[in-house]
Amino acid sequence: MADGPADISTIPKVGRPNVVIVTGISGAGKSTALRALEDAGFVAVDNPPLTLASALIADGSDGPGLAIGVDIRSRGFSVQAVVDLLEEYPGARLVFLDCEVGAAIRRFTETRRRHPIADAASPAQAIRQEKAILDPLRIHAERLIDTTLLSARDLRRLVQAAFSAGGVPHLSVAIDSFSFAKRSPCGADLVFDVRFLANPHYQDDLRPLTGLDRRVNEFVESDPSYDPFMKKLEDMVAFLLPLYEHEGKSYLTVGIGCTGGRHRSVTVAEHLGKLLTERGWPVQITHREIERRADVNPLEAAS
Repeated sequence: MADGPADISTIPKVGRPNVVIVTGISGAGKSTALRALEDAGFVAVDNPPLTLASALIADGSDGPGLAIGVDIRSRGFSVQAVVDLLEEYPGARLVFLDCEVGAAIRRFTETRRRHPIADAASPAQAIRQEKAILDPLRIHAERLIDTTLLSARDLRRLVQAAFSAGGVPHLSVAIDSFSFAKRSPCGADLVFDVRFLANPHYQDDLRPLTGLDRRVNEFVESDPSYDPFMKKLEDMVAFLLPLYEHEGKSYLTVGIGCTGGRHRSVTVAEHLGKLLTERGWPVQITHREIERRADVNPLEAAS
């Protein structure tokens, strides 16, 4: 006689360090993040009923990494159900994807999909309602990712850098250059203001260029404050990274800001990234203003 269905209550509930739960607002890129984890070797399951998520995590604890996508469309979803799941399996890590309302609306328009909260008066109202519902989950997330200015490629790269399929936490570093006239990166762990450095914007021949150009680098680096600052910045960040890694953090975001986000911050971000890479740290660099002005395609699919 074939065995009957397993009694879920008898499955040992042990934490799995290679379990990643992905959630966030619709249109922020959950499907893209899950595909990235799947490409990295995880078994990806999107929107399972919350009542089955516990069994999925408990089953085959010595198997490959497991990535579970949950959101307000998941059967039995509630913020408390997700919190209970995290408390039941302390090894599971939560990733929360967010984006600005305008970006989410644009993605839904491009894909011609309806928002899950179909009875809202407008897409904007539906997205705001969803944000309000999910907001309490943010404090439980190991990683908050604002995808407003990220391309799908950059989100995939960021997620894959943050999590290994083998389940061994490793600290990866994201360095974001940005403009203080816009806003600092959402969820940045460390933010540095480099507006004290000489500004290439006031040089007619340098204004159209960016910090990716050697002529801009040479101008910024000629500031007498530059070398002492970079030495102190490298020493401090290099001192902190092992401490964050020992504490269990898997991803650290360093924001480097200036007025326009195209010259000084880019120069410093590239230099810091090179220094940390030479020390053996995996580094992902994003230049928000350069990408925004280049009109980089947003996430190609709302999720």
